[in-house]
Amino acid sequence: MNHNDFLYYVVNKPFGILSQFRDRQGRKTLSDCFEIPNDVYPVGRLDLDSEGLLILTNDRKLTDFLLNPVYKHEREYYAQVEGIPLEEELKKLEAGVIIEKKLTLPAKVKMVDSFKVWERTPPVRERKNIPTTWVSLTLHEGRNRQVRKMTASIGHPTLRLIRVRIEKIFLGDMQPGEIRQLTEEEVSGFNINI
Repeated sequence: MNHNDFLYYVVNKPFGILSQFRDRQGRKTLSDCFEIPNDVYPVGRLDLDSEGLLILTNDRKLTDFLLNPVYKHEREYYAQVEGIPLEEELKKLEAGVIIEKKLTLPAKVKMVDSFKVWERTPPVRERKNIPTTWVSLTLHEGRNRQVRKMTASIGHPTLRLIRVRIEKIFLGDMQPGEIRQLTEEEVSGFNINI
């Protein structure tokens, strides 16, 4: 595959921006934040109230690879949750929980010790008597609002959600609204043999 024929971008999608370029209801979209060629589209989506890593490309083979559940590629999220989850609650998330009558696939779950995060506008609602915790969840599936439903199922609702990685592509220190092109090495790292 000649990657030179295609365009590959990674963006840090800000809170309150739709993962698309147009919206009939007049809400803010990716086109309000980024100048992108017309034939380039997001691979998958992040909800309006989620932030972080989004890949944009016009390479349909890569898009199909990343969206096809058969390939079970990794997506890592940092979720700021209400309260401090117990070890056994995190183990439940790892093993899989039932959301919408279906068990989630096993996940990698761990507490995040230190995470430099940008201020969000509007900020997350703080409750003085309830602490919050950042938890890393690495999933191999992408069901609708899955992380939020998973953390809610163990009694720790997600207050803020940031996707920090897809396979070997990391958000790193990109700030909201920043964009960069993927390197040849990063694109080759997907190992698409389909």
